[in-house]
Amino acid sequence: MKYQLTKAEEQTMHYLWKIGEGFLKDILDQYPKPKPHSNTVSTILKVLKDKSFVDYKVLGRQHKYFPLVSKEQYSGKSIKSFVKSYFQGSYTNAVSFLVEKNEITVEDLEMLLNELKQND
Repeated sequence: MKYQLTKAEEQTMHYLWKIGEGFLKDILDQYPKPKPHSNTVSTILKVLKDKSFVDYKVLGRQHKYFPLVSKEQYSGKSIKSFVKSYFQGSYTNAVSFLVEKNEITVEDLEMLLNELKQND
């Protein structure tokens, strides 16, 4: 995975991850109203294929799209890139920021610490 996704590409990936695989119509059905034009989503899917995030099977005259990158893979890379860009690669700095901004509680941190201890 060499590329960052645009917001529109990421949104399309979320819909594809949700359904697992599907035709253009299936993906379009996931969008809230007002839905984008089918040509717009088709172009996004082409770009995602070029970036090796999706592929498709040809069934008759239609393409059935499926993800090549899992949501977990992309999330992990995105978080790592975010922490590197904004917190000098320090997860400690990232968590400290969240605590300072009241985005994470001491109870949440204790729960995470307990989970980490159990996984050791």
